[in-house]
Amino acid sequence: MKKKIAVFSTGWCYDILTQFLTGLKNEFAGKDADLFLFTCYPAYVDTDAHRQGELNILSLPNLKDFDATVIFGSGLSYKEEVDDIIERSNAAGIPVIMQGAQHDDAYFIGSDNYDATIDMCRHLCEKHDVNSMIFFAGTADSYDSELRLKAVRDYLKSEGRSEDLKDVLYTKWENAVVTRYINALCAENMPLPDVFICANDGLAMETCLTLSANGYEVPGDVLVTGYDHINDSQVFDPSIASVDQCFTQMGEACGNMLLNLIAGKPCDRSVSIPSKFFPDESCNCYDGGNGDKMRRRLGREAFRKRAANTYFNRKLNNIDSAVLSSASFPEFCNNLHDLFLNDHDFEGDSFHILLEPNFGLSIDDPTVKLGNKGYSTIMDILYSMEDGNETDEGKFISKCLIPGYRDDSENHLYIFLPIHESDEVFGYIVFKDCLNKLEDHLIQNYQSRMSLIFDKFRYALSLDNINRRLLKVMSKDPLTNVNNRRAYDDKEVFLQSEINSGTGLEFAIAMFDINNLKTINDTIGHEAGDAYLKRACRLICEIFKHSPVYRIGGDEFVAILTGHDYDHREELLRELESCLSPYRQDLPLPDDYISIATGVAEFIPGTDKSVQDIRNRADDLMYKNKALIKRTE
Repeated sequence: MKKKIAVFSTGWCYDILTQFLTGLKNEFAGKDADLFLFTCYPAYVDTDAHRQGELNILSLPNLKDFDATVIFGSGLSYKEEVDDIIERSNAAGIPVIMQGAQHDDAYFIGSDNYDATIDMCRHLCEKHDVNSMIFFAGTADSYDSELRLKAVRDYLKSEGRSEDLKDVLYTKWENAVVTRYINALCAENMPLPDVFICANDGLAMETCLTLSANGYEVPGDVLVTGYDHINDSQVFDPSIASVDQCFTQMGEACGNMLLNLIAGKPCDRSVSIPSKFFPDESCNCYDGGNGDKMRRRLGREAFRKRAANTYFNRKLNNIDSAVLSSASFPEFCNNLHDLFLNDHDFEGDSFHILLEPNFGLSIDDPTVKLGNKGYSTIMDILYSMEDGNETDEGKFISKCLIPGYRDDSENHLYIFLPIHESDEVFGYIVFKDCLNKLEDHLIQNYQSRMSLIFDKFRYALSLDNINRRLLKVMSKDPLTNVNNRRAYDDKEVFLQSEINSGTGLEFAIAMFDINNLKTINDTIGHEAGDAYLKRACRLICEIFKHSPVYRIGGDEFVAILTGHDYDHREELLRELESCLSPYRQDLPLPDDYISIATGVAEFIPGTDKSVQDIRNRADDLMYKNKALIKRTE
């Protein structure tokens, strides 16, 4: 039976995460194991609700269905979520390995940041005569960041130079924090340190850019170092002096530990992979670096990436168009399904979109609320293809994670990402075997765009539905429940547009005036008058049952005759007349009394230039009919 390994991380650390996953895949090669990566993109600057919406994907898997759990701590440092994953793993009776951070209830795999940081400090002080440092840390609860800071402090203390560490800034891994700090230093003409030691390469590159924007050059005016030795930092100008934590080897060691744990073999609870400091251009070392070679390789790849990004952006635009052109939820589902079915080059032959069952219902009914924790037991399948085979089912048990999943094929990596707005859960998407898309950051762009466009559609359609309901209420006569004068005015605009464009529409306007309404109101009261109006209106609607009827005044009604009613207008008019009471003015009137004056005028193409022309003729005919009725009293 194929092993299933659940991996948890955020995707921001895509460079080192892909290295680690590559190592895991290497170790599991030929050993029948699939990796399931549950990832997301929360940020410390996000609102609590948005962060919850992102991190919710971590609650998706039932870990009782897995053989082991791996937490990539270099990417996932949210303590509450980490504790929850470890608790669920222990409850499921499966081993859990924590990378990059120690936890009492998990095995540990990490790198020896400490010794490599000591080497870095020794290099800076002995070769570059550094006498002052500022350390840009990550978060106070980051094991790696704090270990690096401890190594800096321990080295300086051992050399009797503790005062050389001038400041420690906790950035929460946000580049903007670095920018604000350096800008403030420069604005206040504060002296810069000899070196900024940054807790990762991203912070180091941002430090270089901000210093340059303030007129300082690296390494000419100040040195900068980082951690992780990622590709981006090596092709950066200047190439970042950095500590390589050897994440690929770490992933391989983690895979080996997992295989032993699953097999019940004894394992050390903690394994560290040696790290290595690489001097480079940002610390004024230009010998032995790999930057120029990698820049040439990047230049070679530029065309391919530009073409790929062009197609990717076009695909996102097509998704936007398919969603925003949808006038209903079923149309939304059909449009997206057809789009992916006909063009899934980016998504591949294995790609899935699962929606919360209440997503569609919440569009039509604002009282239907979406959940903000976990996923529903039964999900709706918006689109699902596995190995080129489309799933034809409409529902799916979320516990199974992937429609059409088979455990008898070669090893695969599945990537799960949330679709949400704020903390409202829309669903999730699944990619397969696409480490390159994770590394190129395309998956993050795809996921955030999908969440955004789904929310825009839901909001727009909900608003449209509300407007429709309001218009419907505003367009109804409250007494008779037929259309009111406002609705008739809108209908006139439509009919005028048909006349203007010469569509050849055949229609007639029928005018109705209810006789004796004032007499009834004045003698026996408005309540009786209202009952009389409703009785007369009901008769008009019963005769002209295929036509919209409008109440345009106190005792005036209009019907727009098309189709069947237009073709049989004379016959229907005679039928109406046969149901009317003889006109009379003496009181009391019978309880079933109905007297209506009528006039019908047809649209004459080439003669009638406006709807008003037709209505005026119908109005004239109605008053002639009223006069005739009164004369025959």
